[in-house]
Amino acid sequence: MTTLERTVGAAVTRIEGREKVTGTALYAYEYPVPDALYGVAVQSTIARGRVRSVDSGAALALPGVVAVLDSGSVRRLRPTDDPELSVLQSAEVAYRGQIVAAVVADTYETASQAAAAVRVVYEEEPHDVGLRDGDPDIFVPDTVNAGYPGRTESGDVDTALAAAPVTIDATYTTPPEHTSAMEPHATIAVWEGETLTLYNGDQGPWMTASTLAALFGLPEGAVRIVADHVGGGFGSKAVPRPPTVLAALAARAVGRPVKLAATRQQMFTMVSYRTPTLQRVRLGAERDGKLTAISHNALQLSSRLTPYCEQTVAATRMMYAAPHRRTIHRLAQLDVPTPSWMRAPGEAPGMFALESAMDELAYALDMDPIELRVVNEPSVDPESGHPFSSRNLVACLREGAARFGWPGRDPRPGRRREGRWLVGTGVAAGNYPATTWPATATARAEPDGRFTVRIAAVDIGTGARTALTQVAADELGVALDRVTLDIGRSSYGSAPFAGGSMGTSSWGWAVSKVCRALAKRLDEVSGRIPPGGLEAHADTTDDVRARKNLSRHAFGAQFAQVRVDADTGQVRVDRLLGMFAAGRVINARTARSQLRGGMCMGLSMALYENLELDPNYGDFANHDLASYHVAAHADVRDVEAHWIEEEDDQLSPIGAKGVGELGIVGTAAAIANAVHHATGVRVRDLPITLERVRTDLTR
Repeated sequence: MTTLERTVGAAVTRIEGREKVTGTALYAYEYPVPDALYGVAVQSTIARGRVRSVDSGAALALPGVVAVLDSGSVRRLRPTDDPELSVLQSAEVAYRGQIVAAVVADTYETASQAAAAVRVVYEEEPHDVGLRDGDPDIFVPDTVNAGYPGRTESGDVDTALAAAPVTIDATYTTPPEHTSAMEPHATIAVWEGETLTLYNGDQGPWMTASTLAALFGLPEGAVRIVADHVGGGFGSKAVPRPPTVLAALAARAVGRPVKLAATRQQMFTMVSYRTPTLQRVRLGAERDGKLTAISHNALQLSSRLTPYCEQTVAATRMMYAAPHRRTIHRLAQLDVPTPSWMRAPGEAPGMFALESAMDELAYALDMDPIELRVVNEPSVDPESGHPFSSRNLVACLREGAARFGWPGRDPRPGRRREGRWLVGTGVAAGNYPATTWPATATARAEPDGRFTVRIAAVDIGTGARTALTQVAADELGVALDRVTLDIGRSSYGSAPFAGGSMGTSSWGWAVSKVCRALAKRLDEVSGRIPPGGLEAHADTTDDVRARKNLSRHAFGAQFAQVRVDADTGQVRVDRLLGMFAAGRVINARTARSQLRGGMCMGLSMALYENLELDPNYGDFANHDLASYHVAAHADVRDVEAHWIEEEDDQLSPIGAKGVGELGIVGTAAAIANAVHHATGVRVRDLPITLERVRTDLTR
């Protein structure tokens, strides 16, 4: 094979960029499926109870309406561990916005009109949607998301806190937040006998296909997912959601393909959101800053259908050294939709509380916040005792501080003023697990000298298609334009979803392995490709399982500069700088885009995002992008993302840790800490609204 200059690490432009900007890239709802009908869901208008009857007469009378479906007329599904997927399988209503019926018609407009004409009568029951500490039904789950234990404890935390010369005891809250992906959840469902094809906005085609095959009682391989391009997901498209199941049910019922897209308003209840949290953090320290005790307790909610509990305190278990430690997750199951993954689940809200508390401790000690973190740097994972595969948090803090201009900062709050604006700076640390799952891949040498690599990866806007092509080209020793990477199809074999910052590391390992195998076969035949081509397969299951027991994490340091209007309390973020240690960066351009995007999402989390739960109706009152505010261009002024060169040979052959979630973790805390530095006002409840700042400013 010819050896070319390696492209891994280079700033390569997205391979599919032209398709996207010219509009030729096909997303789920856009595939030209002939003879398709349109489906629209009818959602519950009560938060708890039972459907007594569905009157479909007015809907069916409209020209073009083909069917009205309800729990008495659709196919029975198999039992599932995820009750959210049991769409129209029962008359019971567990939350407002649950799918209780659906209309199928020849146009979307007719289906929408007919859905509004369906009359549903309920037996309504009293509901409870309020997250309250002290609720007698709150419990500590044995395990939480990603398999973490619900509670851990070592040492004598209460005694250590009582004896500590300096302590912090503070409560922090984060609200419900919505993923708000640009592309709505959309599906085209096509049945051909007992084979189901779904053109789906999907973060994990192979895993979705397996889940739906079991749900519909179909053999493995009978469900095929097509997800060539996906317009964002942030976790909400990592597993099947009710609209996808509804599309498949509707297509089966009418015997024709059905297109179904959730509206922006419907997405706020049908496709998950981030749980609110109420977190109490207690820290005990010696006067030199060394932590003696850490206690982190997080209360959150889930639906009555599923006890989903986010790993909110998991990051606290490995961030800082302390001999006495206690972390607890608590859960309240209420009459609400089921929350689920949203970019950096657990770490994003949990690190806001921990890193805000660390800043408070630094002030109580009259100590630089960076030095406090350095003093408490652990030599091994404090929770597991395992060595870190690599841990460069201190390097991120030091290098980030130098780039940001931290040295010489006056630590006293409220000292810097520019006209009516109070100016402050803040810092926070971040981390995210470096997870790798097994995957399979196929590589083929074509007779014309080109190469095709197939893997059931998916590109949700992250640049995965380009990064994996770089890995393949380098392993094959050929130019990028000689490699075609086929992704987004469940039929390409087992592979994890795009989530948990594990996509590139997991898929990349399989691509690397299969291309090495193909290159070896080509060497064996002296590069002479037979007329039928040459093919190789790879599976990394055994490779992943054979890795050492190490603590694998990516780390970052976030710096923020804010201005606060001294009269109104308005907060503007002038500058964000992130310094990261994320293993080997595969594509400098797309990695920087991901990190900066995560930081912008963290800014949005800090200042704007807040789903308001209406206790009377049990619904999110601001369920649209007119009233659910996210950061816009004017809010994002100067965002820098940098990384250190980190070599970690304990990850995988490609050495990547993942950057998708790392950018958001720590950003909100850095901004909150900067607001305190600017004003002396400590805001412990997100978002940091002008009312919360102004109230204390005017005292």
